[in-house]
Amino acid sequence: MLPRDRVWRKNSGASPEQIEALRQASPVKLPAKYYDFLAFSDGGEGPLSRQPLNFVLDPAAVALENFSRGLSHEFFPSFLMFGSNGAGEYLAFDVRDSGRMPIVSIDMTNTDLGESVWQVAASFDEFVELVGLDPPTNDAK
Repeated sequence: MLPRDRVWRKNSGASPEQIEALRQASPVKLPAKYYDFLAFSDGGEGPLSRQPLNFVLDPAAVALENFSRGLSHEFFPSFLMFGSNGAGEYLAFDVRDSGRMPIVSIDMTNTDLGESVWQVAASFDEFVELVGLDPPTNDAK
């Protein structure tokens, strides 16, 4: 799934049964590449080359609970959380635009969606391109 030159602390992949249960629980059709990523690594962690700079993938069982119980729907409606940065920000599918479903980061401490939600990638495919890569450095001389 990820090229060998990427930094990713991989877990064993999710089982086909876990992935199918997650598909059934999702209120919208999620990109196939998301399920492929879980089959590759059921949870894991690595750098992200764009803010929020780190990605902690929720295992399929955690995502299933989030999708089934609607994690944070009271404060963050229309978002399906699938991970975090490990330090106070969710990573989620923004299902307000079900045609595109951009990937967003959400500040868990701020319920004002105008302030707390920002786009990380236009799609899950684009998001995966950022996974495992360190952010660019500004080598000013």
